[in-house]
Amino acid sequence: MSPNTDSDRRPSESSSRHPARSVDRRTFLSSGAAVIGGTALAGCMGGGDGNGDGNGGGDGGSGGDTTNIAIVSSPAGFDDNAFNDLALEGLQTAAEEHDIEINQVEETEQAQYQSTQSELAASGDYDLIVLVSYNHTEALSQNAADYPDQNWMLINDHVDEPNVAGYTWANHEMSYLAGVLGGTMTTQELSHEDSQTDPGSAQIGFVGGVDGSLINAFERSYVAGAEWVNSDVQVNVGYIGDYTDTDTAADIASSQYDDGADIVYHAAAAAGRGVFEAAQSNGRFAIGVDADQSQTLPDFQDVILGSAVKYINEGTREVAIAVAEDDFGSVSGASTLGLEQEAVDCVIGQAFEGELPDAVATNLEEAKQGIASGDIDVPCTAAGCN
Repeated sequence: MSPNTDSDRRPSESSSRHPARSVDRRTFLSSGAAVIGGTALAGCMGGGDGNGDGNGGGDGGSGGDTTNIAIVSSPAGFDDNAFNDLALEGLQTAAEEHDIEINQVEETEQAQYQSTQSELAASGDYDLIVLVSYNHTEALSQNAADYPDQNWMLINDHVDEPNVAGYTWANHEMSYLAGVLGGTMTTQELSHEDSQTDPGSAQIGFVGGVDGSLINAFERSYVAGAEWVNSDVQVNVGYIGDYTDTDTAADIASSQYDDGADIVYHAAAAAGRGVFEAAQSNGRFAIGVDADQSQTLPDFQDVILGSAVKYINEGTREVAIAVAEDDFGSVSGASTLGLEQEAVDCVIGQAFEGELPDAVATNLEEAKQGIASGDIDVPCTAAGCN
């Protein structure tokens, strides 16, 4: 199968890296949502009255008592309008169906994850502890074994212990689709409010958080998706070094826009706001990540062409309900969720629904079919690039 392309392309150039300078299924969450039945804490340990065990039993799994769940943030923290907030939103949804109390623990220092996890588990208060991001993996490798009667959920990785539910979403598949969107639109004429593309060239950008295996999968798959649309596309790549520095994200994205990029995709959690700010300042466009960021960050609707999304909320809801119903065994182990499970996608931004060329919908659908059939080989894996 071959995607819809334009004939007017810029000659191929190698990718370059700009180093950092020191309910609708799409409606995942609303910015600033309250924690249902829980207390928002900043690195503090709350107290429930459950006694979690390795089978999801405890007080919460007995059918009549409260299920107590703690959720510990990734280094990006909560209120990121993406990854962390999606995980929390799924627990909140589960709490609408079951008697669940949520302790929201914001810890942005990875060095503290070992002690944070162990203190929560040692308290005996929680039927489930949800850990947002692979950043928790090393600490959990020890704590899952040290606390075998504690149920854990790890997002975007897995630890091979019977008391761990490891859920990984196909970041590479959704990023490939983001590349298809960017690669298609860079040679299409689009003018919206104060932003426009330059259809005479084929150039886009990528801004990542930490330059490591997981985010490398976002990058390489995005590049591959863009090249599937147009082999001559140029993709500028830059990394921030963390997931919170919006100023550096804006600087990198602005440099890419100055170089001629029409569209920049970010995989930088909370720092991604800086990419959207740069898009507005430079009169260009951007692609969001994890949630439909045209909804979660409505101030940037005018520049967010679309978002590569993963339904993390549905995964945390599933695990929370399994624990509340004393059925942790049904969700324990490693689970990888992608296009086949309708767990990831690339959605068009609210301001651009019905406004983009037909080539966008055609190319996205053909790419999805190609990935499903195996005709398209997406780089890396859901867990990252080796």
